[in-house]
Amino acid sequence: MNKQVYVTGVGMIPFAKPGKQEPYPQMAAKAVRLALVDAGIAYDQVQQAYVGYVYGDSTAGQCAVYEVGMTGIPIINVNNNCSTGSTALFLARQAVASGAADCVLALGFEQMSPGALGSVFTDRVSPFARFDAATEELVGHGEIPLALRYFGGAGLAHMQQYGTKLSTFAKIRAKASRHAASNPLALFRNVVTEEDVLAAPVLWPGVMTRLMACPPTCGAAATILCSEDFAKKHGLDTTVRIKAQALTTDRSATFEARDMREVVGFSMARAAANQVYEAAGVGPGDIDVIELHDCFAHNELITYEALGLCPEGGAEKFVCDGDNTYGGKVVTNPSGGLLSKGHPLGATGLAQCTELVQQLRGTADQRQVSGARLALQHNLGLGGACVVTLYERA
Repeated sequence: MNKQVYVTGVGMIPFAKPGKQEPYPQMAAKAVRLALVDAGIAYDQVQQAYVGYVYGDSTAGQCAVYEVGMTGIPIINVNNNCSTGSTALFLARQAVASGAADCVLALGFEQMSPGALGSVFTDRVSPFARFDAATEELVGHGEIPLALRYFGGAGLAHMQQYGTKLSTFAKIRAKASRHAASNPLALFRNVVTEEDVLAAPVLWPGVMTRLMACPPTCGAAATILCSEDFAKKHGLDTTVRIKAQALTTDRSATFEARDMREVVGFSMARAAANQVYEAAGVGPGDIDVIELHDCFAHNELITYEALGLCPEGGAEKFVCDGDNTYGGKVVTNPSGGLLSKGHPLGATGLAQCTELVQQLRGTADQRQVSGARLALQHNLGLGGACVVTLYERA
């Protein structure tokens, strides 16, 4: 796999609360059309499509793509929990890098319901059974929804080991709101302060308030990848290329370490990031801008350490010093992240891609990170999978 892979088109629609958005085929079609226009190609030039969603029946990918065209190409449906969108991107990149195709669509969408995430198939073993058992053993609190227990428990482990304060998670959420205020595609664009976050309804006393959790969201995003030859032949934009990418899954430490940070993918993220840094010949200090998986403020904090942005135990100082925002070491989630932009599961990874491509093109308007050359994307799905992608301004 030695062919250069370029991101020649991106598109996403504004994210919205459940019930405030069109059905998934229409959402997805709009995102695809935006990406095609951005790339400057027609749909019949796309040779393969990888389509990600979590809550939907089989072949919903075909149903969505058929709204744009029916050309007989391979359409592959992808489900890797919250890392679904970036997994579709991973597969699309592999297709181009290997020479199997020259122009590939990666699409993600989600039509979500209000409230906490839950299982659909309750008559069989849950893929989260081991995660649930570990969480029950480590943190208990069975009255709290599981996603909150997973990531709240990870934050609590950090608090207990390093003395991290609840106010630090509130600072992360406030930063997300300031960034999202400049993003017209974000669900929440109102700015909240650290004090507002701490005063929000309590979900877990001493551990989490409502504003520290991302909302259920509906939306869609799409990306067009192509080879260098295809781009030259059709005169396409080659400003941004994928320099390195890795997809990792759980190892034994997830459960054997008896640490909630491991249960929610700390080592998966660290391994993926290290693979990417090694393949690209760069380090964390070379990164200019990052979109990472802040499904909870707690996960953003522990991910700083997993990605090597600061030493283990150093995340609170990283936040308090302002190293996660404009004027600091690396601008993190300029889009507002999942906390403010929203988190339609299948679309999230491709929405992150859209933001970073705009940053590297220099078209992010008020969110622009000056001189951005290297951009890192981290997208996590429990169960589990983590995708880390490094984009470079070519």
